[in-house]
Amino acid sequence: MIRTNCILHGDSIEMMRALPAESVDVIFADPPYFMQLGGDLLRPDATKVDAVNDDWDKFDDFSAYDTFTREWLTQARRLLKPNGTIWVIGSYHNIFRVGAQLQNLGFWILNDIVWVKSNPMPNFKGTRFTNAHETLIWCSKSEKSKYTFNYESMKVFNEDMQMRSDWHLPICLGSERLKTPEGKKVHTTQKPESLLYRIILSSTNPNDVILDPFFGTGTTGAVAKKLGRRYIGIERDATYIEYAQKRLDQIADIVDDTIYEPTTGKKAEPRIPFGSVIEHGLLKPGQKLFDVKKKFCATVRADGSLQTGREQGSIHQLGAKLQGLPSCNGWTFWHLPKDSKTGEMIMLDTLRQELKDKIYLS
Repeated sequence: MIRTNCILHGDSIEMMRALPAESVDVIFADPPYFMQLGGDLLRPDATKVDAVNDDWDKFDDFSAYDTFTREWLTQARRLLKPNGTIWVIGSYHNIFRVGAQLQNLGFWILNDIVWVKSNPMPNFKGTRFTNAHETLIWCSKSEKSKYTFNYESMKVFNEDMQMRSDWHLPICLGSERLKTPEGKKVHTTQKPESLLYRIILSSTNPNDVILDPFFGTGTTGAVAKKLGRRYIGIERDATYIEYAQKRLDQIADIVDDTIYEPTTGKKAEPRIPFGSVIEHGLLKPGQKLFDVKKKFCATVRADGSLQTGREQGSIHQLGAKLQGLPSCNGWTFWHLPKDSKTGEMIMLDTLRQELKDKIYLS
């Protein structure tokens, strides 16, 4: 049994090697970007920009970076379950190199997501376009993986519109940004929780295990805990771990798991054929069905067909034929008398829903 909801202190690749194969559902990775800064970045007023110049982002050359990328991705592939997925974020400095390695190792690219920053850092020198986005690559472990994508949840989340691959979100600011007592950023590239919220909501289910091999100050773990998922973080910097653990400790444990279940569409629900309504005893052969105005009447047959006079067919076929229409939804067209005294009728679809609930909730 793999230990979850924990932070492992050490080198990412070595720590990943120590974990059991096929033990995680999703990996989110925010690896070093290898920014290749040649020196301090200055504003027009000669003040220094708080740029990424940490030791963990420094490599000798592209070859060294490619070797590093290949090694940690190889371990990521080993750790993913057969139907697992991986998200990797990067900038123009590294994302194309990472993408090539992902494909070389057999991952199957599902989407590239563009995180459009609503408040990006300007280009102070005025020599290039403002770098206002980062790119996420989302891959399944293989082409045949039956990966999780909570389509209906993302559609509801986006006001009943399909979620697009361009996400307009602000960078991490305000109270969410972790700072030292002196007011300095704890981590130079802390990601906003809103970004991880979409990732975790879209591609995981409650209780899934999410691995972040470059945990930093724990954004992945924080959002995972808030959404009822489990996390494993790997981080080599003790200061980052200290702040991440404090952050995680302040998040309350989940009380009601059901509110974190993804929304499901009709495709995810059990299909109920008309014959099932009969075989479960909700209707009996010989019973009469009517349209809502009682213009048409049909008899239920044992094989799930309906008959009226010499006409016979499914609930849909017969309903269409009687009305002279090309098609008909028999579930809403046919009704069953509920009370002979009042003449009250119930729609056939009510019986289907009753059976569906019985099957779905049992």
